[in-house]
Amino acid sequence: MTGRKRHILVDTQGLLLAAVVHPADIQDRDGAYAVLEQAAAHTARVAHLWADAAYRGDFATWVQETWGWTIEIVQRAADVVGFAVQPRRWVVERTFAWLGRSRRLSKDYEEHPATSETWIYLAMSALLLRRLCPSS
Repeated sequence: MTGRKRHILVDTQGLLLAAVVHPADIQDRDGAYAVLEQAAAHTARVAHLWADAAYRGDFATWVQETWGWTIEIVQRAADVVGFAVQPRRWVVERTFAWLGRSRRLSKDYEEHPATSETWIYLAMSALLLRRLCPSS
């Protein structure tokens, strides 16, 4: 199967906490388990998550039972027709846009998912360094 899916966990500002890249034939919900397990090992201050409607049901229950984190499923309003910005969802989409500005992440150039994950962390590190030390 060709293609990749990228799962990221970001803070409220859109800064990367964890990333997992896997083949495209794996369901979104299964990828979310992996990214949260990775984040739980490195992030002690997570208490509340906002997630897409694809992650409701057993996944939300698992998050609550495993780590005690609350999870809020962001759904589009029932009366909206066409495109509408969903609350909190734009934060993740903005982070994907920031990452997409990196040439190596603009397309799926890498052969191994682990290499793609590494480039995600490198791109976010470069973004943070540019913000900390902007060139004059």
